[in-house]
Amino acid sequence: MNARQPIETEVLVIGGGNAALCAAMTAREAGARVLLLECAPRDFRGGNSRHTRNLRYLHRSGNAYLTGPYLEDEFFSDLMRVTEGRTNEQLALLTIRESAEIGEWMQSRGCRFQPPLSGTLHLARTNAHFLGGGKALMNAYYATAEKLGVDIRYEAEVRDLEIHDGTFVSAAVSSGGFTGKVKAKAVVAASGGFQANIEWLKEYWGEIADNFIVRGTPYDTGRMLRVLLDNGARAVGDPRQCHAVAIDARAPKFDGGIVTRLDCVPFGIVVNNQARRFYDEGEDFWPKRYAIWGRLVAGQPEQTATAIVDAKSIRLFMPSVFPAIEAVTIPDLAVKLKLDPDALRETVTAFNRATRTGDFDPSKLDGCHTVHLDPPKSHWARPLDTPPYYAYPLRPGITFTYLGVTVNEHAQLMLQDGRPSANIFAAGEIMAGNILGRGYMAGFGLTIGTVFGRIAGREAARHALQ
Repeated sequence: MNARQPIETEVLVIGGGNAALCAAMTAREAGARVLLLECAPRDFRGGNSRHTRNLRYLHRSGNAYLTGPYLEDEFFSDLMRVTEGRTNEQLALLTIRESAEIGEWMQSRGCRFQPPLSGTLHLARTNAHFLGGGKALMNAYYATAEKLGVDIRYEAEVRDLEIHDGTFVSAAVSSGGFTGKVKAKAVVAASGGFQANIEWLKEYWGEIADNFIVRGTPYDTGRMLRVLLDNGARAVGDPRQCHAVAIDARAPKFDGGIVTRLDCVPFGIVVNNQARRFYDEGEDFWPKRYAIWGRLVAGQPEQTATAIVDAKSIRLFMPSVFPAIEAVTIPDLAVKLKLDPDALRETVTAFNRATRTGDFDPSKLDGCHTVHLDPPKSHWARPLDTPPYYAYPLRPGITFTYLGVTVNEHAQLMLQDGRPSANIFAAGEIMAGNILGRGYMAGFGLTIGTVFGRIAGREAARHALQ
């Protein structure tokens, strides 16, 4: 990047994940010259999207990758349930409707899906899984973007934006030790949330944020979010709300990805460091509840917990990349976990005594539940009585934050005075809080990023080519 001579383009895309690439490809296909700036090195490109594995989208029938239809009413009902109604219904419905048959659009740009998965994720009908996962998807999109003529720069960090009365003028970019300026007729901010900025998280969570593990990229520090908010963008979302799951406590601080997630919770019990249960492990299907468990664990002493299953359930779920901690008796397991053996034995005994077994069925909300137990377990409650016993240590694993910028149906940035910016657009995690007021459901982040990435790219190109 030349520090003396500004680079000029028509559409500038800031970010390098799914939403950014969807915007860049769409804008380029519309005829605009596009420059995409990814702050990560090439080998770590793709943001959080490279850790994903599936996409939820509206479809009217099954196909080679989905076992059946997923229609608007059910999709919207699922979203309202997980968000408890905290969503912009207009933008939520827009996202759902614009996602119709989006798989075909993705395939035409290099995405490859795999046949439906069986097992306990309950996603075979609603979500299509990427062959090779999110990294394969990102590689395919980057290859397509390059063929289309998108100018892609790596290790290019946007440090600041020049914005006059809500209108973008230029970006200050640092790359290779030099700082230069990029001028564009329109800009798409698709640079993620601020989950990798522990100091910013502390403003809302306090010191416990030091114990959070960041599941995805360490490059999502929220710099562009802060710049936009400082330049008059209207904020949206609760800063304490986020997509946070319970992950293996042995995961690295950053970039552990999907392989550190644990899906065993519905089939056993979860205890805190006092060996006490604290929430209903069988409340609902895991894809509709897994993203509440990060916050639940964050609320426990020292932000730690432990998931425990027995030999009956050890093969019912996708394990962590780390091996389970194993013991022949519950007290022996407690010793290995550094928990009070008597307290854990008491918790397990009370749970076992409260279970009322019916026809255990991981594929549906079954009749296996507890009685006279607080907290209850509503489904899949079977006694922990078959050794050996297995445990996984848990910590909160934050995926992305919900504090973001407000947008309208054209993906235009909304200003504090109620006006839309003429040439600033946003897509992906930086604006997901418009739709995700709380909670999460599997594959929906990719839906938001794909839909609004395409809208932002289309509208940015339209403005730039006027």
